[in-house]
Amino acid sequence: MSVVEGTDGELLGRVFLTRVVEPGDETGGRWVRELGVDAVVRRLRERGDPLPGASGKRWAGLLARAERAEPRSDLAAARDAGVRFVGPGTPQWPGQLDDLGDARPLGLWVRGGADLRMWALRSVAVVGARACTEYGAHMAATLSAGLAERGWVVVSGGAYGVDGAAHRGALGAGGATIAVLACGVDRPYPRGHTGLIGRIAEQGLVVGELPPGDHPTPSRFILRNRVIAALTRGTVVVEAAHRSGSLVTARAARRLGRHTMGVPGPATSGLSAGVHELLRQDAVLVTDADEVVELVGDMGELAPERRGPVLPRDLLDPAGQQVLAALPGRGTARPEEIALAAQTTPDDAIARLYELRALGYVERHDDGWKLTRQAMIPAQDVPEPR
Repeated sequence: MSVVEGTDGELLGRVFLTRVVEPGDETGGRWVRELGVDAVVRRLRERGDPLPGASGKRWAGLLARAERAEPRSDLAAARDAGVRFVGPGTPQWPGQLDDLGDARPLGLWVRGGADLRMWALRSVAVVGARACTEYGAHMAATLSAGLAERGWVVVSGGAYGVDGAAHRGALGAGGATIAVLACGVDRPYPRGHTGLIGRIAEQGLVVGELPPGDHPTPSRFILRNRVIAALTRGTVVVEAAHRSGSLVTARAARRLGRHTMGVPGPATSGLSAGVHELLRQDAVLVTDADEVVELVGDMGELAPERRGPVLPRDLLDPAGQQVLAALPGRGTARPEEIALAAQTTPDDAIARLYELRALGYVERHDDGWKLTRQAMIPAQDVPEPR
């Protein structure tokens, strides 16, 4: 596979610009949209007058970066690392990233053999706290494994905590996952996830906006989140405090018209406070992969109906249920008392009581009737009513 799809002037120019313009720079994106890649590169190479909207100070900084940019060297380093560059308009470019407008990536560096565009068409983001709880890690891994088993690609940021659990869940299920990094994809971050990101590159994809060897910064992490949101059909936040970066992903997803979902946690947990705030707004509560797929999937991909335990009275006809409900929780009652409580005649009540006795729900004690233990506990092994 070519290190750059259709190597030509524009794509080399985009590689050059990834070294000069920061991810998510809307001013730079507007220059590219209005003037074209070649014109912007030429102005920077020739140290021309500042482009519209650039102060003298900022333009000087861009020119200093442009002096050091060597796109062919970046492509050679990418080739050595098994990385390719995918630009807008090329066969593997995910068209949904165009929804970002002028904040759209100039291109993406991709590590791994899968087709990025095809994988992104059926993908869900699973994100959350880095310092997550055991519950958060369990939910992220279980939910991601379920999505992978259903043929969905799990997208996350490769970080510690929920991100790592989500990737591991998908990998463990033999499924597909994409890690979107805030640094060069040839230099995994965090270092402690070098092995995990290597596994993702083998079984899935590792992508990023920054050229080979580039390092992450706090702002790059935040801007990376818009790519996760735009790339996927929806974002699930598993655990997040009020100031969590994963909430940035969820808000970006909402602005882009994507589905926003949250996994509830304990009301006393600060790590679930941000998720609960999302749920109080317009995020949808989800608890498993079926519920996520019902929201983001195609028509007819419905989650199974949720039901509580089946009680003995659920299996009776309405008249039998009414008589059964009329018996006291403790002690016995005479047929006349039961008939009065069930709003029926004593003869009908007696007939129903004998039916209930045959089913093992009541028993007779002298002139009175009382509930059996079977009638008072959930019927664990009784089939659900049709």
